[in-house]
Amino acid sequence: MTNEAEPPTGGTTTARLRILATSDLHSHLLPHDYYADRPRPGMGLAQAARLIRRLRAEWPEGASLLLDNGDSLTGGLLSDLLAARFRLLAPPVRGDSPPRHPMVAAMNVLGYDAATLGNHEFDHGLPFLRSALSEAEFPVVSANILGGDNAPLVRTSVLIERELPGSDGSRHRLRVGIFGVGPPQIADWNATVLGHRVRTRDILKAAGEEIPRLRDAGADLVIALCHSGIGAEDPEPWMENAALPLAALPGLDALIVGHTHRIFPGDGWLRTAALDPEAGTLHGKPALEPGFHGLHVGVLDLDLDRTPTGWRIGGHLARVLPVPPDAPPDEAVAEAAAPAHAFLQAFTGWPVGDTRVPLNSYFDLVAPGAALDVVADAKRREAQRLLRGRPEAELPILCALRSFKTGGRGGPGNYVDIPPGSIALRQAADLYLHPNSLCLLEITGRGLRDWLERSAALFRTLVPGETDQPLLDPAFAPYNFDTIDGLTWDLDLAAPPRTDPEGRPLHPGATRIRNLRHAGRPVGEEDRFVLATNSFRLGRGGGFEAATRARLVLQTHILMPDVVLAYLREGPVHPAPRPRWSFAPLPGTTAWFDSGPGALAHLGEVRGRRIEPLGPTPEGFDRFRLHL
Repeated sequence: MTNEAEPPTGGTTTARLRILATSDLHSHLLPHDYYADRPRPGMGLAQAARLIRRLRAEWPEGASLLLDNGDSLTGGLLSDLLAARFRLLAPPVRGDSPPRHPMVAAMNVLGYDAATLGNHEFDHGLPFLRSALSEAEFPVVSANILGGDNAPLVRTSVLIERELPGSDGSRHRLRVGIFGVGPPQIADWNATVLGHRVRTRDILKAAGEEIPRLRDAGADLVIALCHSGIGAEDPEPWMENAALPLAALPGLDALIVGHTHRIFPGDGWLRTAALDPEAGTLHGKPALEPGFHGLHVGVLDLDLDRTPTGWRIGGHLARVLPVPPDAPPDEAVAEAAAPAHAFLQAFTGWPVGDTRVPLNSYFDLVAPGAALDVVADAKRREAQRLLRGRPEAELPILCALRSFKTGGRGGPGNYVDIPPGSIALRQAADLYLHPNSLCLLEITGRGLRDWLERSAALFRTLVPGETDQPLLDPAFAPYNFDTIDGLTWDLDLAAPPRTDPEGRPLHPGATRIRNLRHAGRPVGEEDRFVLATNSFRLGRGGGFEAATRARLVLQTHILMPDVVLAYLREGPVHPAPRPRWSFAPLPGTTAWFDSGPGALAHLGEVRGRRIEPLGPTPEGFDRFRLHL
């Protein structure tokens, strides 16, 4: 029985609560890279679980919470193959049942207290998501994601009670209100598979209603599971990364943020009046962003003071701890993951094609490469098939391309590297990671320039004549760097970018894209083309506003990974080298960039660039110098 003391009249009673958090697990369970079929120590929930159990055990029983911030069920080979099986077995055939989701089973075993939904949870449609959530033994909450009838898709929030030992020797009841929010763009990014069955609300509006509702329900503390990153400080309608203005809302005590795969508190953040990367606060409120793929666990220790008006946070310690790579996987979680591991091992090695040339992504941010050429050829062939008999078939077909694995926050192993020879299913999946669907747009020359100007924000502005300047802006997500197959252009790095890394206008009149040509001819502002792109870009993913001004020709349900797989199955691939883009010359100017440790072996394959190796970095990358 709880022995609750009366609110203090003299000295203050204190207590402590530990919050443990994961985010963006993306169905990574065991420390294994299934695309490369090799161990990946320190990655996955099974190893993180051992650290989580230790962190729990350091605290009094019942004085901690384990929370997940979304994008945990989808985003890897495991979820993609599970979704494929689900489509085959739902509704059940001959008594078979859709497969259980092993990530949910593992989270049940570990005893999560609550979770929210991320954007990738919707990649495979509502039936798959609902099947997975039906197995969850923990509440899943979201205040701004609704069903097609405008009713909440899951619970908007949950009230969790804990009994904490106090400094006065008594145990005290604490009610913690937890709500979730996610990017309102979910309905657009996944419109192909969701239709009108999911609607969203603005994060700040939904949170502004849910926080006082939780307070009225008796919450002593209110915590946001915010699957939205730390972006602009000033509130804007329908923000994708709204963590900073969310933190400013009254009545909110702490935040777990995510979606952008970053670590907070930590290095790489600029301190402002609203953001303190050392204390781990947003607008003075404790906050965590615990990375991705189970490589880290967020720990937020709250020192609570019991006052006559209720509990308040008197102090805090926010940390993001790396998972020790040599830690053995947690036995119970590993057991829950074992069937999925065996399933993946059995199926992902199947041969599905053959390549005559190496396919890799080591230099995709600085030069055209064969891996993206294969994707372009697959995309164009499917676009030609879809346009037969339509008037748009007379227009030139261009293909927007992006590389998903180019190091960055994913580390030095985050690259595609497929040697010549047989291509396994896992390697084919590596060429196009996400289940985006193929979309065809009619776009003008002006729209193409705007598209490429948005991509060009990946690069820093260089000072002509200076040497060894950093080439890439680390705040820019590399998967938002699009190139367009079928065009050639020069990229002038002495000019400033038109947008900031998030796609917001920065220098609206700036021009980095020079000499834009198609088939050797200058591209006119009103020239018309068909652009093969994907549903993520169509839904404004990555801040490509040019997509919204183009005319939609076809929005298909054909998944891009299936387009690539079908192309590979038709015979050996040997993409012809083609011109695409170059850096405008800046005599006497050099810049450095990092790539994976396997890049050096492929340096000779890079066309039209003068690049020299500089050696390894302490982080495990190899550094290169680009001569401009």
